Parts: sequence; structure tokens; C-alpha cells
Amino acid sequence: MSSAIKAVIFDWAGTVIDYGCMAPVEALRSAFAGEGLEISDEDARRDMGRAKLDHVRALLAYPPVKAHWTALKGKEPAEADVERIYAALVPLMAQAATRHAVLIPGAAALVEDLRAQGIRVGSGTGYTREMMQGILAAAAEQGYAPDVVVCAGETPSGRPSPLMTWKALIALDAWPASACVKVDDAEVGVAEGRAAGCWSVGLAASGNGVGLSAEAWRGLSETRRRALRDASEASLRAAGAHYVVDSVADLGPTLVEIAARIAAGERPDA
Repeated sequence: MSSAIKAVIFDWAGTVIDYGCMAPVEALRSAFAGEGLEISDEDARRDMGRAKLDHVRALLAYPPVKAHWTALKGKEPAEADVERIYAALVPLMAQAATRHAVLIPGAAALVEDLRAQGIRVGSGTGYTREMMQGILAAAAEQGYAPDVVVCAGETPSGRPSPLMTWKALIALDAWPASACVKVDDAEVGVAEGRAAGCWSVGLAASGNGVGLSAEAWRGLSETRRRALRDASEASLRAAGAHYVVDSVADLGPTLVEIAARIAAGERPDA
């Protein structure tokens, strides 16, 4: 069995592990609390998917956070503040990421099916290699080990640039990009896939857009779930997603459709 899709590049948190993308929120809030500054979950989720150094920088530039910082510290945040907070964040992020390194249901089975079709499996993340160590081990124990892992800081520019996806595709010898798929739960990752020339699929329920654990998500009323999912889907569509599904467990039929479109000569940038 073979597919017209050459490779699928997956994000990590909120996509294949850590339902709700909880680890970065915990770590960012802790790092800022160490400076005496409380940020909200909503603040922490604003720039999710970026390399964490860029994420900290974006948070300090966000007007409400910047104003709070200036009132607290008596001066506007500077690059030295970014670097100090980031240095504190790295171990916090590694610890939180490892705590939340539970595979999202359906991820391992989906990857097994992709490999049976000859589709190569790569990944990219806004986490550094240091932050990923516990995740990589835990994911492998649960049956998920992509062929390639590209981490933040391993390309000159991070998301939304296409460089991490391109680096993964090069390592996989998968081309053209128009025969490959990028899967992500964050707008910046969807934009990365589009910039790389891939088909881009957003995940509306399992990731940052909803920002709830699997248990909390299941506990909502159907009406509330629909409202949250619709809002998340709208953001992912605005970022350029060709398709949006709830989680990796729902991805199979979409990949079949994309493969058919590739085989028919369609391109993601058409």
C-alpha cells in the first residue's frame, strides 16, 4: 500500500502529546512569577508554537504585560530581561514538558498506518533539544518515535518561517513540499506549513486553541464544546489551514483526501 503523500511533519505539544498544550502555560507562568509578575493563561497562549525565546520576547512586548512590567519594575522590559526570564524558563519547561508527556489518543496508531503506506514521519517543535529530552523518551515508550525531530534553535529562524519544516523534509529526503503535510495545533505552526509549501492541517480541539485537558474537554456540554471548537477552527483557518480536525485521532480521512488531491495534480498553493 502506498500514498501520494511523501511525508507528514507533526508538531509536538497539543498535537501528538500534552492534550491541551498545558506544559508551556505552566512553565511560562512560573518563570514570570519568579520576576514578581503574574501573567494569565490567555497571555501565555497568545504566541504559542513559537520558539520559547521568541515566545518570552513576544510576551514582554505584548502591551498589557509590558505595561504591568513597567509599573512593577519602573522601566520598560529590555533584551536582558528576556534572556534572564528565558534562562529561568528552560528548566521549568523541561520539567513541565516531561510531566505532560502523555501521548494524545490515536497518535501512535496513525503513525503506524502512515509508515505502512510508505509515508515518512517528521516533527518540529518550539521546544529546544534540552526541553525535549524527557518528552522523546516518554513518547518512545508509548509507541511514538518520528524519524526526524527538529527543535527550536536548530534553524536560523523559527516559526512562522518554513525553515524547521524544510529541515525536516531535507532530512527525510521528502519532496516536493507540495506532496507533504504539516500538522499543528497553533496558528504559527499552520502558517509555517503554508510558508513551506505544504498542505497544512490544524487541530482544533486537542491543542492551544481550546487549551483544556482531555478530561476537561470531555466534561463540557456539547454546546460549549462546539463553541470552543468553532472559535479555534476559525483562528486556524485564518492562519491558512487547508483542513481542520479535532485531533490526530481524526486525521486519517483528511490525509486520504489530501493524497487523492496530490495524485490528481492539485497543489496546496493553488
